[in-house]
Amino acid sequence: MKTFAYMVLLGLLILEAVFAAPTKNEETSKKFRQIQLLPDDHFEESDYMNQDASDSYDYEGELNIDEPLLEIGRLTPSGNSVLVTYDSDYEEELIPHEPLDPGAPSVPGLLGPDAKEGLPTCLLCTCLSGSVYCDDTDIENIPPLPKDTTHFYARFNKLTNIKKGDFAGLNHLKRIDVTGNMISSIDEDALRQLPELVDLMVASNDLEQLPELPNTMINIDASYNKLHSNGIKKEAFKDMNNLVSLYLAGNVLNFVPLPLPEGLRSINLQNNNVQQIDDDTFCNSKDIHYVRKALELIRLDGNPINLSKTPHAYVCLPQVPHGNY
Repeated sequence: MKTFAYMVLLGLLILEAVFAAPTKNEETSKKFRQIQLLPDDHFEESDYMNQDASDSYDYEGELNIDEPLLEIGRLTPSGNSVLVTYDSDYEEELIPHEPLDPGAPSVPGLLGPDAKEGLPTCLLCTCLSGSVYCDDTDIENIPPLPKDTTHFYARFNKLTNIKKGDFAGLNHLKRIDVTGNMISSIDEDALRQLPELVDLMVASNDLEQLPELPNTMINIDASYNKLHSNGIKKEAFKDMNNLVSLYLAGNVLNFVPLPLPEGLRSINLQNNNVQQIDDDTFCNSKDIHYVRKALELIRLDGNPINLSKTPHAYVCLPQVPHGNY
């Protein structure tokens, strides 16, 4: 009986020793808790963490740590925050962005000069490969344009005039299109100094006279304005050897603006006040062999003139004019 009692007592002591012994997971958790975070954000491990891998991981099973993964942040000398995590070596620097100041100077070559509306021209308008598009932007003045501008479009706005300096220095400007504004005047020196200007579109405005234009012109459209014959200078188009089309419909012209350059292909004078055509208006009455091959289209319909009264005025033309006969 005593022997049985000793055996029971011995068994209880063994069980107590077994339950009191720490498990492998508890030992591992204690090791991780002894990691210290120093001011320079480096980890220092206790001596036993530098043991051989065989000593630290000589048990079976996976390492389980219940504590959530920590994220540690620090401030850099510049004051910007840097996010560092245990599962990545990548550091993402969060740089605050300053709000765009509409009145700030623009970047040369990128946004163009400052516009009068308070925004850089190429933010107010659209700049693309030398072309500046300001259509339907409600501008009241021509904005300052980049020096490399070749084509300028400002259709259907609130422009009332074009001043001398609006296109100054734009030596590569080829086309100006300000159709559908309220332009009543163009300064005399606003356009004639543009060495490469070939297209001028000023239709549907309030112009009473045309300014002097460079002889490089190819296309002119001043239709639907308030142009009188005395609003076009004498021999205004004579030396424009490259002029191809001249559109002056919807004005109050009393006669065809002469002389017309030899290379002209079409002239549109619809709905004016032209009352007379002479034999020398389009042809040369002194040279019966003269043929004007280039002038293929003449529109005189909508004028108070009977073209059948001057049949000899069209003998040099490839086609007779459109109009009332």
